[in-house]
Amino acid sequence: MATKTNKLKLYGFNNLTKTLSFNIYDICYALSEESRRQYIEYIDEQYNAERLTNILKNVSSIIGANILNIASQDYDPQGASVTILISEESVEPADADVVCHLDKSHLTVHTYPESHPQKGIMTFRADIDVSTCGRISPLNALNYLIDNFDSDIVTLDYHVRGFTRDVSGKKLFIDHRINSIQNYISQSTRSRYNMIDVNVYQENIFHTKMMLKDFDLNNYLFNMTADQLTERQRNQIRKLVYQEMLEIFNGHNMPTMR
Repeated sequence: MATKTNKLKLYGFNNLTKTLSFNIYDICYALSEESRRQYIEYIDEQYNAERLTNILKNVSSIIGANILNIASQDYDPQGASVTILISEESVEPADADVVCHLDKSHLTVHTYPESHPQKGIMTFRADIDVSTCGRISPLNALNYLIDNFDSDIVTLDYHVRGFTRDVSGKKLFIDHRINSIQNYISQSTRSRYNMIDVNVYQENIFHTKMMLKDFDLNNYLFNMTADQLTERQRNQIRKLVYQEMLEIFNGHNMPTMR
């Protein structure tokens, strides 16, 4: 990011839109239909609209934005959504329409708990967008968001759109240096995940996929522990869970693991 000593001098407002998008996945296995129902209820309560609102409020604080409006909703039978309209500048209510037009910045989160109808696998997905315009950057909230969800798989997209102008009229299509989203992820997090980048530098599009390295079966079992299962059951569940993770990470269905 530009520092105070080399801050860009712009003509007018910074019109660049910077959007950081997450898909965060948590995988779980439950042996019985009742346990699967209980897991959905548990995860739905853990990530209800109230908690998600608090997470996004903290994101707003971390990136240095001001909250203009909050809309939240819990859904039946499951899932929740929160949208927060933010501004780089603090404004009086009378100025809100102007700032909304200039900043067009927002934070959103939607959750999707779901389960496989036959295999006992359940997947919780949180879809998050942090979109800013002006000097504030969504990348500053990257580690906070990863740390606030139990993330087995994370897919990240960062895109800078539009352009702004310097004082001489020259177009600027990006106002900071970046060659990978990984540059903004903490070392402790990078050490825990396998990562792959797919970047389109000429379009200022950056994509990173993350998959947790360590696999402890107990971390994926709901309402039971691995020592309650037979060796055959443990092996079968490991294959099911790991295949689910690989398919999400690679973005396509795969042959059943043997």
